[in-house]
Amino acid sequence: MPITVAAPAARRLTVLPPAGSVWRIECEVGQKVAEGDTLVIIESMKMEIPVEATTGGTVAEIRVVLGGPVSEGTVVVVLA
Repeated sequence: MPITVAAPAARRLTVLPPAGSVWRIECEVGQKVAEGDTLVIIESMKMEIPVEATTGGTVAEIRVVLGGPVSEGTVVVVLA
């Protein structure tokens, strides 16, 4: 399942997941990540769907909580 990444101003990348609930958060603010690193795992329809970084960067914000619901297009992690 593809993960959508929108690029607002100044190389801030926003990672968007499919609908489901947050099963695991695999990163923390300030952590450097590489392309392909798993940031969050979404549970949807009894499947675990990893949300991966599509580029390297630093985790600037985590906008979800463990167990919280997410809709398709919800911003879960912002990379700087």
